[in-house]
Amino acid sequence: MSIAHILKQKGSHVETVSESVSVIAAVKHLADKRIGAVLVTDAAGKVTGVLSERDIVRGLAKSGISVLDQPANSIMTAPVITCTQQATVQAVMAQMTSRRIRHLPVMDGTTMVGMVSIGDLVKARIEETEQETAALKDYIVTG
Repeated sequence: MSIAHILKQKGSHVETVSESVSVIAAVKHLADKRIGAVLVTDAAGKVTGVLSERDIVRGLAKSGISVLDQPANSIMTAPVITCTQQATVQAVMAQMTSRRIRHLPVMDGTTMVGMVSIGDLVKARIEETEQETAALKDYIVTG
């Protein structure tokens, strides 16, 4: 299964925040949208990083509560690691595991076309496994 298949089901909308927005504002955005990460953009709209719950926890551990008043770009993860729509779920899962990240923007050349999370990939793998199991059962019964 490809990443394009996941985006077709999930949609391509990606939440973003400005790199100058405060960390506390980004935290509120994450909570309001019930998501684990946002892309961080510069004034021109170019993606400059990813801000995740993990980045926030690390920032709090390092700087204490004062990190909440800092700009998002002070604790974001950069440079941004991406994948393509043609990538397989297995390949992207391996990439996420090896880099210890949970969110990847999906690119088509220089255009961002969506973002996938580890949860999206696990859901896709479960669906794929269920389909394979059903096909094998059908084959055995009708074989």
